[in-house]
Amino acid sequence: MIPVFAGYVTGHAQEPPPQPIAVYVNPAQGLIFGAFFQGSSGGTVIIYPDGSRSVTGSVVQANLGYPFSPAIFEIEANRGTLISILNGPDVTLTGSNGGSISLHVGAASTGSSFITTATPPARNLVRIGGTLTVGSPPANPSGAYSGVFTVTFIQE
Repeated sequence: MIPVFAGYVTGHAQEPPPQPIAVYVNPAQGLIFGAFFQGSSGGTVIIYPDGSRSVTGSVVQANLGYPFSPAIFEIEANRGTLISILNGPDVTLTGSNGGSISLHVGAASTGSSFITTATPPARNLVRIGGTLTVGSPPANPSGAYSGVFTVTFIQE
């Protein structure tokens, strides 16, 4: 029986425990710079979070069937979770024919922090660009360059 006092129903029950905040990050796609040619002085290749690409210096974009794209991360967390993004340090990519190129991890499509809006199992997409610093042809011979960079997603 639930007692009723002056028109109000009162009762006693245990409050449900809060939902645990779990954050899952899936690196769905790596950062891809596509094909380009460097001139005598080098320059940079920039991939933006929106998927566009630009170059500076004597670097020339090439459309040889090689795609370019920002890195894409799928974030699954309780709706309304505050996530901060912390980029790791610049890294050195090594070439298949020698040489090395510096990679600076760029901005995220969400900014440096965001609040999740997707309800699991749906995921929030975060796109992150980057900048390659390319030297002269002797310093950076043609070939495939690869390496690993770090991005940390922090649940606040």
